[in-house]
Amino acid sequence: MSGLDDFVGAREIDSPAEMEALGRALGESMRAGDLLVLTGALGAGKTTLTRGIAAGVGVRGPVQSPTFVIARTHPSLVGGPPLVHVDAYRLGSGAELDDLDLDLDGSVVVVEWGRDMVQGLRERWWEVELDREWHGRGVDTACGTVARATDDLDADTPRRVVISRRP
Repeated sequence: MSGLDDFVGAREIDSPAEMEALGRALGESMRAGDLLVLTGALGAGKTTLTRGIAAGVGVRGPVQSPTFVIARTHPSLVGGPPLVHVDAYRLGSGAELDDLDLDLDGSVVVVEWGRDMVQGLRERWWEVELDREWHGRGVDTACGTVARATDDLDADTPRRVVISRRP
C-alpha cells in the first residue's frame, strides 16, 4: 500500500502555505506508480498543492499549471521518480489522456481536472477534492453567487480538502 492511504479523509486548509505544506507531505509519501487526481474549481488550490507535491518528491521546478502544454514532466533532483503534472481541462475523454502515453509506472502522476478520465489507467488512484468556501463574497446574480476577478479567487479563504482512494 502507498503512504497516501494515511492521508485519506477530510481536512480544512486555511492558507496557500498550508496547502503547499499538505502537498509536501503527500509528495514525501508518494512513489513511482502513484496517481493523484485533483478536482476543484478554478482557484481552489490544485496547482499550489502540486507545487508542494513537487517539493516533497524532490523534482526540478518551477511548477506551474500545464494548461497549454497539457502535461509537463519534472525530473528528479534526488534520484527518485519524476513528477508528471497533467492539466486535463482541455481533454475530451479518458482516451485522450491515455493517448498522452504517460509513464504511469515510473513516475508520480498528478492530473488536474481529471475526474472521470483515469478509469482504466491504473487499478487504484487517489482523488483529492478541493472546495473553496466563498463566505458570502462575490456578485449575487439570478444564477447564484459569482466571484469577481478582484476577489483574487478568495485566496485567503479556507479550503476543504477531501482525499479518497479509488476504486
